Order: sequence, then structure tokens, then C-alpha cells
Amino acid sequence: MAAKFEIKKAADGQYHFVLKAPNGEIICQSERYTTKQSAQNGVESIRTNAPSAELVDVTGE
Repeated sequence: MAAKFEIKKAADGQYHFVLKAPNGEIICQSERYTTKQSAQNGVESIRTNAPSAELVDVTGE
């Protein structure tokens, strides 16, 4: 089983997505979007940009 994105609709009618690990745990959750298409665009942005995303530690530790 692979990680998967799920698009959900909140009680207020807005959409958001979660990325779930193969064991079902939520890895990350998006902001809320006013349209389902915007949530889908957010998923595609993660798919496109995350493989090259740099990790920057700003904790100062």
C-alpha cells in the first residue's frame, strides 16, 4: 500500500486535503480551499514541487 492524498469537505463547505502514510497516519494537512478544484491544484503542487523541496532548519538548534 502506498501513501495517498484524500480530499475532504468540511462542515462549512470548504475543502482540504490530507496526505496519509501507508499505515493510515496523517503526514500533512492542507489549508482550506473554497473550491474542490483549488484543493486538487494543491495536491498537484505538492506532487510537482515536493521532490525537489529543500529542508531548511530555522530552529537555531
